[in-house]
Amino acid sequence: MTYLVQQTLLYAIPLMIVALAGVFAERSGIINLALEGIMIFGAFMGVLFVRMMQSTYWIEYASSHKGYGTMQLLEILTMLFAGLCGAIFSLLLSFASINLKADQTIGGTALNMMAPAFVLFFIRIIANQNTLQMLSGDSASMFMIKKTTLGFSKNDDLGFLGNTFLHKVYLATYLCIIIYVVLSVILYKTKFGLRLRSCGENPQAADSLGINVYKMRYTGTTISGALAGMGGFVYSMTTANCTSNGDVAGFGFLALAVMIFGNWKPLNIAGASILFGLFKCIAAGYSSIDINGDGIYLLADIGVSAHLYRMLPYVITLLVLAFTSKNSRAPKAEGIPYDKGKR
Repeated sequence: MTYLVQQTLLYAIPLMIVALAGVFAERSGIINLALEGIMIFGAFMGVLFVRMMQSTYWIEYASSHKGYGTMQLLEILTMLFAGLCGAIFSLLLSFASINLKADQTIGGTALNMMAPAFVLFFIRIIANQNTLQMLSGDSASMFMIKKTTLGFSKNDDLGFLGNTFLHKVYLATYLCIIIYVVLSVILYKTKFGLRLRSCGENPQAADSLGINVYKMRYTGTTISGALAGMGGFVYSMTTANCTSNGDVAGFGFLALAVMIFGNWKPLNIAGASILFGLFKCIAAGYSSIDINGDGIYLLADIGVSAHLYRMLPYVITLLVLAFTSKNSRAPKAEGIPYDKGKR
């Protein structure tokens, strides 16, 4: 059960933070279909940053001095760097949608097509292969918090809660939860959040009250890009061993589905992310999930094809959207270029 909970969180947290990225953009009035592309770009820049740090004294110092805190600091810095790169990349969508008044769906699709090509091009230049990896080591040994990291011995029993939430976990998981809560409060409980949401509902009315619609939409899309870039690196670090290959397994599109299923509301999105993360966990590790803790892997023994498990998250996505999309209410002005002279 510990394994199931931990793995579910590893898949759910990137979905949750990227779905919130979509909320910030769409609540401001911009459809951000480029979440997949921004995640790919953020994952690439994050892995590249880790490689750059490995080529310096940083990792050597941490290894020689058992600098667990140093590695956690590197993890935080890399998340911030990936978020910054995602925010910069999202400016392409902002400029096309706000200044040029281009079709936002086409703009997002173009960025989704450009990001893998851009990333793979530079991976070939940097590493002369199709996958960018760390120079040495693996993600788990470098960034994962373990019993020994916290001062316990390997034989100490921390109980179910301790073994689940303190042993073999990533600091990024809890940082993302904190960021998610803080930004959700900002979006729904502050004056800034009210102004941002008004630009996605009725930008003409917001403008008449002195709110700069263009500025708010730029802000919403930039925050969206930062969260998606950060989510891309977190996905890469926790589930892909800190590698980048121009792919994030469709997590950007799954995050859009989670956002719609959650009706653009943070609490609903958090629940939907856990649900989708569970199915993604089952698809990825069905052969090693011991539900009862008795050494019997029930999901692997029932004779279901492995391909069906891999299809499960996407089939569930289609079914959920088919039954819930009618009850979802998107922001009224999303996808509509703002014209100051139109009333």
